[in-house]
Amino acid sequence: MRRLLLTVIGAPAAALAVWALAVPLAGITLTARMGAAPQPVGPVLVIVASLVAGLAGWALLAVLERRATRPGRNWTIIALVVLVLSLSGPLTSAVGAAATVVLLLMHLVVGAVLIPGLVRAAT
Repeated sequence: MRRLLLTVIGAPAAALAVWALAVPLAGITLTARMGAAPQPVGPVLVIVASLVAGLAGWALLAVLERRATRPGRNWTIIALVVLVLSLSGPLTSAVGAAATVVLLLMHLVVGAVLIPGLVRAAT
């Protein structure tokens, strides 16, 4: 349980670290089209989005542990597919090349924390 919690909390922390390096330190304007107009991607959005991803991954893992014969393997495959699909968000909604790169990096960092961290906790 402790490893699961640390993983789910570690994903937003890692994403926030990328945001902090890119926005305040490097001066990149991180904006994405959300709805009618472009919106800034701030730290709260980064934390909430990556926390939701972590909790959803944890919930799926819990279901698979009860119903699947190889929950870790199944979860990893599903998580990798979801990660690849999630990359379409930054590719289609980021405003500018720098924002696209930073948002892609944040998606990959969250995946790099969640996928191995949660699968190691699988029974």
